Amino acid sequence: MDREAAKLATAIGARVRQERQARGWTLDQLAGAASVSRRMVVSVEQGAVNPSVGTLLRLSDALGVGLPALVEPPEPRSVKVTRAGEGAELWSGAAGGRGVLVAGTTPPDVVELWDWSLGPGDRHASEAHAAGTKELVHVLQGAVSVEVHDQVIALETGDAVAFPGDVDHAYANPHQGPARFSLAVFEPGVGSASAPSEAHHG
Repeated sequence: MDREAAKLATAIGARVRQERQARGWTLDQLAGAASVSRRMVVSVEQGAVNPSVGTLLRLSDALGVGLPALVEPPEPRSVKVTRAGEGAELWSGAAGGRGVLVAGTTPPDVVELWDWSLGPGDRHASEAHAAGTKELVHVLQGAVSVEVHDQVIALETGDAVAFPGDVDHAYANPHQGPARFSLAVFEPGVGSASAPSEAHHG
């Protein structure tokens, strides 16, 4: 982990611990609610691991705070500016791709805005998110393939697609040049479920 990643991991760990303790939950209770191992919860809280986007989503959903709140505490003001280079890099690809969360809203209806880049051959697979999640992709550079269930949608520069995020999906760059796209994720009703929702079966 480089210094920036370690700093982010520490901040996320502190937020997870703070939210867990605010609910009076044990490590085991959070692990059970989020369907992740107790060891993973401990590692995340200690800032010892750079958790995957999937793990962060499970934890933020279980805590009912939304992913943006784990990366950065919500500001009391309604205007929050993220300057260039200040977004939270939550994914990096083998070919130099990056998934950066640049802005987000607070529950109950959470919207995440991401700046994604994929190097040649990079692919990011995502398991189904919470029921009702929607995703919007707009290709800014290069070409991207979006896989939704068993469908593959080829997008060129300037193309956009809207699709359900509550099924398995992936973003890929099967081309020789770099690709970049903007991604918006809408997750309604975060924190409204009192019990952990069942895993999606599709």
